[in-house]
Amino acid sequence: MWSIATNPRIKICCISSIEEAQLAIAIGASAIGLVGRMPSGPGPIPDELIREIASAVPPPIGTFLLTCETSAEQIIRHHQRTNTNTLQLVDAVPRGTYEQLRSVLPMVKIVQVIHVAGEQSVKEAIDIANHVDALLLDSGNPGLPVKELGGTGRVHDWNLSRRIRGAARCPIFLAGGLRPDNVAEAVALVQPFGIDVCSGVRTNGLLDAEKVREFMGNALNGI
Repeated sequence: MWSIATNPRIKICCISSIEEAQLAIAIGASAIGLVGRMPSGPGPIPDELIREIASAVPPPIGTFLLTCETSAEQIIRHHQRTNTNTLQLVDAVPRGTYEQLRSVLPMVKIVQVIHVAGEQSVKEAIDIANHVDALLLDSGNPGLPVKELGGTGRVHDWNLSRRIRGAARCPIFLAGGLRPDNVAEAVALVQPFGIDVCSGVRTNGLLDAEKVREFMGNALNGI
């Protein structure tokens, strides 16, 4: 089972330009999130820009494509348009999809988002953990008429996330309403492999270097 060994990995999401990617990486991000078309939420950018940013990022930084596609065929096509090294699936996918993705994209990592909303989320996460490279625990609501698949800025029940982290046999990223003023508490309680942040390190929609530094420093204080 995976938890933080020394420092939690930090993923900065909703990256909108090469300059933002460079800033996040320079301050210490291990991964960046590049948001494709979504039914709601912040940060979507064109696939052409996602590909441009991903191609400019040096290894071993993770480039996560956030895709709301749910069929293996459409997910593969989305990846082919963007060429990131990681797929972040923000919605539930049919059984067998992970195997189809791995057969076509064997070098691409698969991260499944779990929208933590109750006991069923815990069971779902533990089952899916056996089929993916990591889980990302977020605060969306796919059951709404217009799906919330991330970027809500809301905190979910971290006790549920802690239970998932303790039982899942893959790395866990924690997301959902994380900010410089609450990330230390979240890391101390959940002890995730990584943490994911979007709006919590932005000012007027733009990545804020001071907030990123404060966030990262406080995240380390939660160990």
